[in-house]
Amino acid sequence: MTQIIVLPHVELCPDGAVIDAEEGKSICENLLANEIELDHACEMSCACTTCHVIVREGFNSLEAAEDIEEDLLDKAWGLEPNSRLGCQAIVGTTPLTVEIPKYSINMAKEGHRK
Repeated sequence: MTQIIVLPHVELCPDGAVIDAEEGKSICENLLANEIELDHACEMSCACTTCHVIVREGFNSLEAAEDIEEDLLDKAWGLEPNSRLGCQAIVGTTPLTVEIPKYSINMAKEGHRK
């Protein structure tokens, strides 16, 4: 198993976390399997940006993003050069450190975060 370090997020993971991730599954799937409730409004179909994460370490070990992911990322809040959609970034053998942005563009939850 590959380790994912999740940096602290005020709502979803206040103390941060270190999880054993399953290779071949997405960052989003691995976080959800470890009770870190990353938003995924489109049910991980690469149709929104609510699962946007910033890969602080291990970014270059991920397969390159496809065009549809790149196009969607342009709409993500807090976009950075090492941003990925958690539903599209597949965990390999390299440990990752990820940050969940403070906000996401999620119409269903809009106004519910501080």
